[in-house]
Amino acid sequence: MAARCSNGLLGLLNAGVLVLSIVVLGGGIWLSHRAATTDCERFLERPVIALGVLLLALSLAGLAGSLCRASCLLWLYLVALFLLIALLLVFTVFAFVVTNRGAGSVVSGRGYKEYRVGEYSTWLQRRVENSANWAKIRSCLHDGKVCQKLGAWRETLQQFVTNNLSPIQSGCCKPPTGCNFTYQSETIWIKPPGLNSTDDPDCNTWSNDQNALCYDCQSCKAGVLANLRNDWKKIATVNIIFLIFLIIVYSVGCCAFRNNRQDNSHPAWK
Repeated sequence: MAARCSNGLLGLLNAGVLVLSIVVLGGGIWLSHRAATTDCERFLERPVIALGVLLLALSLAGLAGSLCRASCLLWLYLVALFLLIALLLVFTVFAFVVTNRGAGSVVSGRGYKEYRVGEYSTWLQRRVENSANWAKIRSCLHDGKVCQKLGAWRETLQQFVTNNLSPIQSGCCKPPTGCNFTYQSETIWIKPPGLNSTDDPDCNTWSNDQNALCYDCQSCKAGVLANLRNDWKKIATVNIIFLIFLIIVYSVGCCAFRNNRQDNSHPAWK
């Protein structure tokens, strides 16, 4: 009875994982077949498809091992599941460590924060300082039309400064507040006279060209890191929930494996 219970429960849990794997795999395939695939989507599609295939293989192995009483297959399933739990645990700890620093600075009289690359962990800084990485990120920002959407607001300066801009909007779509530019519109700012190379480099990097703006500014890189930090913290939190679920599945799987071995070693009891 205990064997049937643990095997049935493991089969039920893996049926849920099977449905999840099909959803994840379908999402990855959908990304790969979109007509206008961007660099960002190309970056996402392979990990999503790989995760979907991994979950599909694990769920099928778990279903076969639990319902068919295949101890060898169930053992391989438990080994793979243990490795997945270990990898997720390492990634979750790593995510919390590298996102521990950096929160942005409040600007007086503004509804948004501004960000500096030096506020973040060295590992994250290296990711955006790498020219090849930044070229891809810059392409994503441009394809995402984040600043174009901001420029369509048509607000006055007083309305604009009270907005709670996202880190990317604050860092990439406008010059830093300390540059003292004159506001014309959300994405058009007039440089003050006498601006020279000794000022904040971002002040000189800013361009009213809507394809350039502050995409090559340090503030833009910091905004991307702030956004990445927030996303990673959310992912790490979800990972904790997923880890608890996987540990439960692993525990049930261990019970099913032990019961399978007992049944196989005493065939007369069946």
